[in-house]
Amino acid sequence: MNGVLQKLGLDSKMALGLFGVLIFMMGDGLEQGWLSSYLMDHGLTVQESALLFSVYGFAVAIAAWLSGVLAEILGPRKAMIIGLALFVIGTLAFLTVGIKGMNLAIMIPTYSLRGLGYPLFAYSFLVWITYYAPSDKLGTAVGWFWFAFTGGLNVLGAYYSSFALPILGEIHTLWSALIFVALGATIAILLNKEDASQKNNNKKFETKAEALKYLTKGITIAFEIPKVGLGGLVRTINTAGAYGFVVFMPTYMMDAGFTRTEWLQIYGALWTTNIVFNLIFGIVGDKLGWRNTVMWFGGVGCAFFTLAFYYVPAFMGANYLAATIAAAGFGACLAGYVPLSALVPSLAPENKGAAMSILSLGAGLSTFVGPAIVGVFIGSLGAVGVIWIYTALYIVSAFLMKFVTLPKSGKVTQSKDLNNIKQAASN
Repeated sequence: MNGVLQKLGLDSKMALGLFGVLIFMMGDGLEQGWLSSYLMDHGLTVQESALLFSVYGFAVAIAAWLSGVLAEILGPRKAMIIGLALFVIGTLAFLTVGIKGMNLAIMIPTYSLRGLGYPLFAYSFLVWITYYAPSDKLGTAVGWFWFAFTGGLNVLGAYYSSFALPILGEIHTLWSALIFVALGATIAILLNKEDASQKNNNKKFETKAEALKYLTKGITIAFEIPKVGLGGLVRTINTAGAYGFVVFMPTYMMDAGFTRTEWLQIYGALWTTNIVFNLIFGIVGDKLGWRNTVMWFGGVGCAFFTLAFYYVPAFMGANYLAATIAAAGFGACLAGYVPLSALVPSLAPENKGAAMSILSLGAGLSTFVGPAIVGVFIGSLGAVGVIWIYTALYIVSAFLMKFVTLPKSGKVTQSKDLNNIKQAASN
């Protein structure tokens, strides 16, 4: 088994932790493809639904930002336990108090509390990977992380819902999330034991004031190393479109003639392709360069397939195969941004956790920005206007990547840079 894992760029510890992340994220993401349409069927407007998801996204962004520095201060395992606790408490509050009365004033804070949980759990594990993985395999390692992350959040969750909803109904399906979250956390936290090498990676602080000062590093590093800030901005754009789609695309696709089950399967196909290409582009990034992979496959590719995702149903109606191909193309190109998780922390080898906080903040902000664009513009510009805004943002992200380069990238190979970075990080 170890021989097979080594060929895949993993070892048993990393594989076990990633499997736990996969199961946890399945529980977190099982409602993504249908909750918005369910809420609108029960009285909310599209703008109110967008507001709910936008505030939820803001909570995700805060937790995502904290994940990197908390993982350094407390250690990844403790940060993951905090994330688990917040998710469970938030889910209980949302289901027992929030959604029960369909009162938006109660739903927003309870659903947002739930949103604080998964970034602390998942992104803290990603920080561990950036220290644990060999430097010349870091792109592959983060590719496996995003394989597990999106495989659970967007693929297994969507496909599970397509089968569970007709049997359990919406509310009981939401309750079942706690089963997957508990199982995934048990595997990733309890079974994946921390060893001495992991403990040595945690930063040592003499006083609480020193630890709090490092917490601010998760913001100031974006200004100290502007390339890190640009990387965070590109990461925000990365999945903004994907999180915006879940607010208005279910209604758009069903108006085009698709059933809810067909939409969930198309949505699942988008993320199934994404997890496969997370691995492919992790390896491609190690070979062809992280920046070029993000620029061309990520930015330019997502711009093209964002338009295709909308215009294929507009011109071809409920053509299941054509819509699935367009969605799959978008999912594949989303994975073109995977090398950011190797590139950005490598720009700050002595403060990888702080650099990852900026990247995680961008990931969290995308869950806010994507739905917020829908809420602000869909009333005046319609769905087509929102699609073109996302397209323009992807083009902007490709342009920004021209400036996000490793030090001395023109003089030495990426492999040599990585060896120097790894050596500096271990000193």
